Amino acid sequence: MRKIAVFTGTRAEYGLLYWLMKEIEQDGSLELQLIVSGMHLSPEFGETVTAIEQDGFTIDARVEMLLSSGTGVGIAKSMGVGTIGFADALDRLRPDWLVVLGDRFEALSIAQTAMVMQIPLAHIHGGELTEGLIDEAIRHAITKMAQLHFTSTERYRSRVIQLGEQPDRVINVGAPAIENILRIQLLDQTELEHSLKFKLGERPLLVTYHPVTLKEGGGIESLRELLSALEELLPETKIVLTFPNADAHGRELIPVLQIFAKKYPESVLLITSLGQIRYLSLMKICGAVVGNSSSGLLEAPAMGVPTVDIGIRQRGRLKPESVVQAEEDLESIRGALKIALSPAHRQKCIHAPNPYGDGHVAKNIVHSLRSISGKKSLFKVFYDLEF
Repeated sequence: MRKIAVFTGTRAEYGLLYWLMKEIEQDGSLELQLIVSGMHLSPEFGETVTAIEQDGFTIDARVEMLLSSGTGVGIAKSMGVGTIGFADALDRLRPDWLVVLGDRFEALSIAQTAMVMQIPLAHIHGGELTEGLIDEAIRHAITKMAQLHFTSTERYRSRVIQLGEQPDRVINVGAPAIENILRIQLLDQTELEHSLKFKLGERPLLVTYHPVTLKEGGGIESLRELLSALEELLPETKIVLTFPNADAHGRELIPVLQIFAKKYPESVLLITSLGQIRYLSLMKICGAVVGNSSSGLLEAPAMGVPTVDIGIRQRGRLKPESVVQAEEDLESIRGALKIALSPAHRQKCIHAPNPYGDGHVAKNIVHSLRSISGKKSLFKVFYDLEF
């Protein structure tokens, strides 16, 4: 049995890895090893490890790493704590492949540990750009540590090759988010309202604003401008706000959200974590996805739902026609909301092309993990482009 360790440190990342983990479990030649860390183990961010257990997965290693700090020093120390814990976990599990997704500091911590311990690394979602975040550097760093790459578009595949990775080890499988949309049984509005204990009305807004880690203050002023624009839509439009990630400055944004939600309890719901099914169910019926989360560029366009993407956090990513870009000031956000919520734009979203594949992701990744030897991949030769 080839042992495949999958790492997850956040709620969003877990949702993207769900079907891959299911496929690994169902493959008779593979053994799933699940490593859980980061926000999943933090009560402050919803302790979402319980959702993983409720889904029936066995957790092989829990690695506590998050300090209760949103500063750069705190994040750096969290990475150090994680490295110590991941070393013990990987030494015990000794997987044939370790799978990580994305570009967060938790993923960097386990990736560097695997590199030093000579554990082969497979990376999902490499080659992308998010120029407003430290995630930009983290993503490319993990690419250079990894031996196998699964990208979400051909353009991103080309960029990973441009970084010196061998073309036969860079495979465009599409975005896991598309597979989620195709395979998950979503809740209808009545079921969703019952679960949330909140009346959503017609076309509510789904709002997620994460800290902009390369911006001084993390974008807190931009968040205040966003909330001012949303305030103008109350009480006719219901709004569901989700907590930001545990990035630098993330904890500074939470009190601002709490004050806003407390001010409008009948119209605004603030929730730590919706979970995968409720999040996608809400997205399907919402008027728009608003904020600066990557889900507004991945899942929302695939569902034909408008997105208002604010500021520089996602700058550099491919943006489908359904995405309306806004600057960080009130006037720009107000104008973008007006466009996104118009019937003409919603109609445009229904027919907008999706650049992120057909949703057949997990089986293609499993095929590669099953057929490609990790140990034989450890020695990498830099691939030079012809000039």
